[in-house]
Amino acid sequence: MSDLGHVLVLAGGLSHERDVSLRSGRRVAEALREIGVDVTQRDADADLLATLAADPPDVVFPLLHGTQGEDGAIQEVLTLAGIPYVGSPPGACRQTFDKPVAKALVEKAGLATPPSAVLSQSTFRELGAAALLDAIVTKLGLPLVVKPARGGSSLGTSVVTDVAVLPSAMVECFAYGEAALIEHMIEGVEIAVSVVDTGDGPVALPPVEIVAESGTYDYHARYTAGATEYFVPARLSTDVAAMVAQAAVTSHRVLGLRDLSRTDMIVDGTGRPWLLDVNVAPGMTETSLLPQAVQAAGIGLGELARDLLVAATRRPGP
Repeated sequence: MSDLGHVLVLAGGLSHERDVSLRSGRRVAEALREIGVDVTQRDADADLLATLAADPPDVVFPLLHGTQGEDGAIQEVLTLAGIPYVGSPPGACRQTFDKPVAKALVEKAGLATPPSAVLSQSTFRELGAAALLDAIVTKLGLPLVVKPARGGSSLGTSVVTDVAVLPSAMVECFAYGEAALIEHMIEGVEIAVSVVDTGDGPVALPPVEIVAESGTYDYHARYTAGATEYFVPARLSTDVAAMVAQAAVTSHRVLGLRDLSRTDMIVDGTGRPWLLDVNVAPGMTETSLLPQAVQAAGIGLGELARDLLVAATRRPGP
């Protein structure tokens, strides 16, 4: 049995990524139970604070994705309740979840990100969509990637190779958020590098190379078995593998993250990594990237989760 006491895994919530969160929570809870940890899994709902007050767990592993889970909200709640938890502090979550803010911070640290523009839905509507889209294409060129400025799992994300479909891509994006991040699409190898820190400093796990059958790593490709082929470790030269590992650790540090994160990148034809996104609550489903990297590193998912929980309980405050 574990000496962690009672562990609470939080999963579900009300974001568009609820189903993914439930799958992540179930997998981590099962992995912890397999090594003797006392685990309860519950949803994040209106009764959460009352439950925490009436029967406080010893430590929490939040596995909520999207809004509420990655924007610092649940982390703020746990901090207010005085309960230790796995993951980044609220402020770090907020600035990482806001993709344009995170881009600015990692660029300042010397990392490359694709040329981009950010437009709010109100600006798009009030200043004339046609003129704005013409200006975007003139500045950034094609192809483009349009995605919500805040969000995950590629929901609301479109690849635009024809200017005629750009308006509909913007409309789809705005269905998931008030602001759109439009980036020039970098051609190359899609890579994800997970970073974990169980108390001795952040360490990059083996990079995962992503080859989506459809050519686009969208929501379906992420969470449908067989829709994507993965290579772990990624088929990179030793020098490039070291570069993507360093970029992921740098992102983790610069954004003030803690315990675990995942950085998504494209490696272009010259071997240069371009940072696309940083995730503070990586998925833990059967097809998710961090568990694949954990397995390639020869670590058990339950053992890693336990070590992260232990590190959380040893911090001076939540």
